[in-house]
Amino acid sequence: MLDKSPRPATVNVPNDLAAHWMPFTANRAFKKNPRMLAGAKDMHYLTVDGRKIIDGAAGMWCCNAGHGRPQIAEAIGKMSATLDYAPPFQFGIPQAFELATRIADLAPDGLDHVFFCNSGSEAADTALKIALAYHQTNGQGGRVRLIGRERGYHGVGFGGTSVGGIVGNRKIYGSLLTGVDHISHTYDREKQAFSKGEPEYGAHLADDVERLVNLHGANTIAAVIVEPMAGSTGVLPAPKGYLKRLREVTQKHGILLIFDEVITGYGRLGFAFAAERYGVLPDMLTFAKGITNGAAPMGGVLVRDTIHDAFMNGPEHVVELTHGYTYSAHPISCAAALATLDIYREEKLFERAKMLEPKLADAVMSLKNEPNVVDIRCVGLTAAVDLSSLPDLPGKRGFDGLNSAFHDNDLMIRVAGDTLVLTPPLIITEDQIGEIVDKVAKVIRAVA
Repeated sequence: MLDKSPRPATVNVPNDLAAHWMPFTANRAFKKNPRMLAGAKDMHYLTVDGRKIIDGAAGMWCCNAGHGRPQIAEAIGKMSATLDYAPPFQFGIPQAFELATRIADLAPDGLDHVFFCNSGSEAADTALKIALAYHQTNGQGGRVRLIGRERGYHGVGFGGTSVGGIVGNRKIYGSLLTGVDHISHTYDREKQAFSKGEPEYGAHLADDVERLVNLHGANTIAAVIVEPMAGSTGVLPAPKGYLKRLREVTQKHGILLIFDEVITGYGRLGFAFAAERYGVLPDMLTFAKGITNGAAPMGGVLVRDTIHDAFMNGPEHVVELTHGYTYSAHPISCAAALATLDIYREEKLFERAKMLEPKLADAVMSLKNEPNVVDIRCVGLTAAVDLSSLPDLPGKRGFDGLNSAFHDNDLMIRVAGDTLVLTPPLIITEDQIGEIVDKVAKVIRAVA
């Protein structure tokens, strides 16, 4: 039973927490011991009781330029007062076209067209639908099968959940979409443990696509979708050479390759997109999160010319792709995104992430000998620390670590099961890297 007794008037917290069913949250545990936030600035959140919490998670992988950026707030306010909403079907706004051009300019050559949506989940489903529609338009309507990867995460739409490979996200939703299969994940702790950056072992795992080609026939497969770094499952960097091999295999069989860069996009791995870091050109690339610095919902899909142009046939008055969202390219989101891209460019935050990558890796690897640490992985400005699970209570040590970080150590982290994940804003300093890692050490000892 929730405590509904009045709280002190000085604490800006609702008296009743029952009505809000929170996403991806242990609701009963949260409401017994809430982690409530009231403000944010630069590298810190402010709690309702006035504590400063250093943000080791960039909110949720999205606040790459830190919090409370006046440039973004001013752009949102100005746009809201000027144009609160414009229908994206059959009408346009200048900011959407400017933003699409700037995103395409950041992307690898060949990814020249942008389809806007509102989240990473919508971006994944949009890319999958475009893949199916492209093959239909291109006279290969038999290509209807979609391939994901074990331990992959592509949001929570029916398409993204179906191609996703995190068991806990799938098992209560029945069969989901038909015609979906999965290649093996890329993680082998025995051969990759405590790797800095991309592990040496595992490029050959891309050949698992051949197994599914042999099973289903290449002419039935529309697309393969993977994250260059599997983030939500606990930071699994692609092995060296893996993504290039995956591109070779898919290209050989006429299968579209989609990179889900919702997490890796906008500087997380030291480049605008991970595709640039790995020198691989996918057929489509999804983005979200960092495009607006988390200040407004937005996502999208970058598409190669060959795919886009295949739809540009027939009478010009006819809709070429029957897909879209009420809030696609929303004016406020476009304003936030344009201001965000200005900050990334002016402050050279992508280059900063690349420069700080070895500093974070060295600092986090210093946790190797802390209690119950069984692996550490680092790539870009991202790191994960695997803790051994408590007997019969998988995920409990990680959950306790989340609480210890917030309530006892003034630190925000993410957890994936018993993995502690660090994904700080790209504005982090070397001193703040040390501060966060010192706090993580205290968390690990607290849950030993």
